Amino acid sequence: MSRPEFFATPGYGETQLANMHYNQAVRIGDRVETSGQGGWDDDWNFPEALEDEIVQAFENVERTLATAGATWRDVIAVNSYHIPDSADFIGEVHNRVMVEQFRKRMGDRAPIWTETGVPALGAPKMRVEIRVTALIGGDD
Repeated sequence: MSRPEFFATPGYGETQLANMHYNQAVRIGDRVETSGQGGWDDDWNFPEALEDEIVQAFENVERTLATAGATWRDVIAVNSYHIPDSADFIGEVHNRVMVEQFRKRMGDRAPIWTETGVPALGAPKMRVEIRVTALIGGDD
């Protein structure tokens, strides 16, 4: 079995490693797992618009995957966590933008996906968090 190799995303990931003692990704052989990625910038600022926050979270997943040698095209599973728009529905914007980003970044690959509404996430103002599993070189 391959030994785990851990990665801190340059910028915010290095800050989180120093301050919170965790890495953003781990690679074991051809498998990459990320920690949850939010829509923050390197200074932990969040966009005002929910759509922009979701797109930035996808960008941060992409940056984190790259540190471990993977891309969105390698992603096989997605877990997303959302602050819902209402008690009975995560929300149209959440769903629409997530699906748009899947299609844009993964082409024909359709991963498995679990979308969960939660009451709070790890940072104030945070409305979405995305965690992925990737298999490098896996067939589409």
